[in-house]
Amino acid sequence: MAVKDTIGKVLFTEKDIQKRAKELGKVITKDYAGEELILLGTLKGAIMWMSEVMKYIELDTKIDFVSASSYGSSTSSSGVVKITKDIGMDIYNKNVLIIEDIVDTGYTLRYLKEYLSDRNPKSVRICTMLDKPSRRKEKLTPDYIGFEVEDLFIVGYGLDYDQKYRNLPYISYLEATDIK
Repeated sequence: MAVKDTIGKVLFTEKDIQKRAKELGKVITKDYAGEELILLGTLKGAIMWMSEVMKYIELDTKIDFVSASSYGSSTSSSGVVKITKDIGMDIYNKNVLIIEDIVDTGYTLRYLKEYLSDRNPKSVRICTMLDKPSRRKEKLTPDYIGFEVEDLFIVGYGLDYDQKYRNLPYISYLEATDIK
């Protein structure tokens, strides 16, 4: 018997996501008023969320990307974080806002915050599209949260399962269906 991935119901539409990005962009603009801000997108999942949020941040911003993961091709975290693409700019005494797709166990972001802190930035905060606190293993709370989600394997709007479903223009989840 094989298992086929099927997409569940839509949790958040593209319009929902854009509206929330606009709200958070205004808050971020206020919080960093008069300051330069580095937006650090986590590859690959945060690209769509980052592009939405940055449209509404009315500050001098620079962008860069980092790739760090504790998942690989699995649906559950291994707990071992690997950085496969490092940032390419100096963040010494700079405000860094990590733009994340989803905060799940917190392993990756805890590691990434510690890793970046060694470079002596002025601040390091987190803006996540989705927060899944029911799965948290680390004491970590994102500073800016798009939406809270239940313990589902989320896909769409940049989030994937084994590189599939990133291009969905909404957020959903995977349901496993048995095939006979």
